[in-house]
Amino acid sequence: MEYTEGAGQPGDAGAAEKLPHPVSAGPATPHPASAGPATPPNTADRLVYLDHAATAPMLPEAVAVMTDELARLGNPSSLHNAGRRARRVVEESREQIAEAFSARPSEVIFTGGGTEADNLAVKGLFWARRNDDPQRHRVLIPATEHHAVLDSANWLASHEGAEICWLGVDSTGLVSADTLRAAIEPDPDSVALVSVMWANNEVGTIAPVAELAAVAAEYQIPFHTDAVQAAAQVPVHFADSGVDALTITGHKLGGPVGAGALLLARGAQPVPVLHGGGQEADIRSGTLDAPAIRAFASAAQVVAKTRDSEATRLAALRDDLIVRVRAAVPGAILNGAPPGPGRLPGNAHFSFPGCEGDALLMLLDAKGIACSTGSACTAGVAQPSHVLLAMGAGEARARGSLRFSFGATSTQEDCAAVGDVIGEAVERARRAGRS
Repeated sequence: MEYTEGAGQPGDAGAAEKLPHPVSAGPATPHPASAGPATPPNTADRLVYLDHAATAPMLPEAVAVMTDELARLGNPSSLHNAGRRARRVVEESREQIAEAFSARPSEVIFTGGGTEADNLAVKGLFWARRNDDPQRHRVLIPATEHHAVLDSANWLASHEGAEICWLGVDSTGLVSADTLRAAIEPDPDSVALVSVMWANNEVGTIAPVAELAAVAAEYQIPFHTDAVQAAAQVPVHFADSGVDALTITGHKLGGPVGAGALLLARGAQPVPVLHGGGQEADIRSGTLDAPAIRAFASAAQVVAKTRDSEATRLAALRDDLIVRVRAAVPGAILNGAPPGPGRLPGNAHFSFPGCEGDALLMLLDAKGIACSTGSACTAGVAQPSHVLLAMGAGEARARGSLRFSFGATSTQEDCAAVGDVIGEAVERARRAGRS
């Protein structure tokens, strides 16, 4: 899909220029210093990019407005004309992001990305709640969360005396309202906060966020959700969800890396994690990056306008890929919720018995296919996916997983490319594992 129309961004003089997409660009011109023929990292004619969940290519509109803004001058906190112009860009962008996610502009707190927003929500809300009542020390989260939430909670446990209460998930990675209620009821006065991600970043399972937030609200417990993966693919309505804090980031929806936001409902006042100029309502300090924020808002506007039709298109591609992978590798296991409303339309996450995910990833990479493994790598030692382990999968299955994630540039040809090579790649990975 190509986006060529301007998004009406602040300071935009007209329609955005049609720009070539980075992953479909032709071969790069060799640097003069690189004498002699070089062996390319893969032999494919084009890159099959199926890792949009890691980062999405910037949309042309976002590239255009960011390029324009980078040529302008002004610190949004400065009082002179250049500073006031930059401030207008930031505030108009704030309004556009609020509109895209059904929030008030005053509820949008800009951050440097999703990780910072998660840290601010989890740590900041914990500190605020404990300051009001020292007995509030429990943090309720599932073990399937992104590490930005998991590690924030673990840090609170090791440094601030927090107690982490793990919310159980079913075999698809889903947290139920009954599970949350059962965790709260024994001692609701001791709960500092609850955090459950809107859609899982590995397996794509969508949580019943409104139901969970309603349970937390019964006990007046703040509820945070990481909606980084959900924001580009499913309706994310902050006002209707009932959550108190919601994390989004630009680079997962076609904006730049380095711009994110924490949406905070009225009354939610986390203690700041960063201290300094107090730029964002004294909640987050740091000079605001007007070019990145403007591009983030541009991408959010495009996503809001195209989300429904794009979700339908991506779901069809995902379902086609599932058919092709299962035909080529009959033993492949689809992880997460079944295709349908309970799963992100652009996510297909498989385990391949007998394979190491890292080995399979590199074999596909050699064929020009970019995807990601469901495992984390620490100090060069592959670890099984913490998400799959929490879902009850065995270690072998958790080590042998791959995530294929679709986005704006994905096509039917991408699915066919994977189907053509996945069978051979799995066989080679299995042989490597046996040797």
